[in-house]
Amino acid sequence: MDDLGPIEYIVVGFAGNRFTGDIAPALTELMETGLIRIVDLAVVSKNADGGVTILEMQELSAEVASAFVKLEGSVRGLLSEADLEEIAEGLAPDSTAAAMLVEHVWAARFASAVRAAGGRLILSERIPHAVAVEARASLLSAAAS
Repeated sequence: MDDLGPIEYIVVGFAGNRFTGDIAPALTELMETGLIRIVDLAVVSKNADGGVTILEMQELSAEVASAFVKLEGSVRGLLSEADLEEIAEGLAPDSTAAAMLVEHVWAARFASAVRAAGGRLILSERIPHAVAVEARASLLSAAAS
């Protein structure tokens, strides 16, 4: 287990229940280059009336499932029913979310080295895209002045 990279829980949402599998090629590319491994993936949908459908990968529609076919075999079913129900509670009506557990394979060697050196992770925080873009724009603006 020491060679396991950090695992991240990611949930991405799609308004209007427009989850079509368009994200699959990007995930496949990341997997094929060895940067990530999909540990689990499920889809949660809420219709306009508030009814919820939870689908594991093998239960997706043929159109969406075909986009994710290369991810088959990496999925292990670690997302619990409770995890997926919690996502459903937070979903707006007429929307869909894809929940994923992603192993950052690229970081496995570094994580092993930290553990072997007696170190431990103290903080890991994802900076939202909009915040990074705004900070970069402010820095570039200040440098241009």
